[in-house]
Amino acid sequence: MEQVIVARTDRSTSSRDAVEWASREALLRGLPLCVLHDPQPDPAEAKLVVLGMHRAASRPSLPASVPVSITPVVLVPENSGRPFTRPSGVVLGLDAHDPASAAIDFAFDSARLRGTRLHVVHAWRLPPSAAEFPFAVPEQDRATWEDHEVQLLADALRPWRSKYPDVPVLEDVVLLPPAEALLNHSANAALVVVGARAGGGRGDVTTALLRDTTCPVAVVRW
Repeated sequence: MEQVIVARTDRSTSSRDAVEWASREALLRGLPLCVLHDPQPDPAEAKLVVLGMHRAASRPSLPASVPVSITPVVLVPENSGRPFTRPSGVVLGLDAHDPASAAIDFAFDSARLRGTRLHVVHAWRLPPSAAEFPFAVPEQDRATWEDHEVQLLADALRPWRSKYPDVPVLEDVVLLPPAEALLNHSANAALVVVGARAGGGRGDVTTALLRDTTCPVAVVRW
């Protein structure tokens, strides 16, 4: 059965932007585009589903129902940019302690299709033991912890670097809240990719990202 790219529309501005994004993605992937009007069901052969995000008072309102059986779902903010005005880079938000393989694969493949770099962002936090220091954390301890995070990220990406040898990768380990780290890079990206556990909702990080981003976001369930 041939796979398709699905774009859902309610004739709003945000859904028109989603249809436009989906049409470009269908051309990029060489797949047919299927445009559905709510509440038509998504076809079982959907490769991905593209939805628009409404904005109210400059803040997006998430769709009431995001398909839980389809992965990935791409959410396109209203007025997120015309096809040739946004950069082409792909950003992947990755927890190196619990890497989402489906999200990693989708991000690498998306970068490959666009012929662009994949920027992998791993946000980390100081361990609980850092609170035991009476003053600032010693630089040597911080560097040791950061080196460990860098190694975790490198280990998580090694199989995918081998699978996609032509995709240049920037590994970025930052001491920031995950949503803040991703938002810092979303303005310079064509697509941000995040993983979400099936049955576990979007999670605080993904919800915060969707609330404030101006960039299309792919939510990949695993």
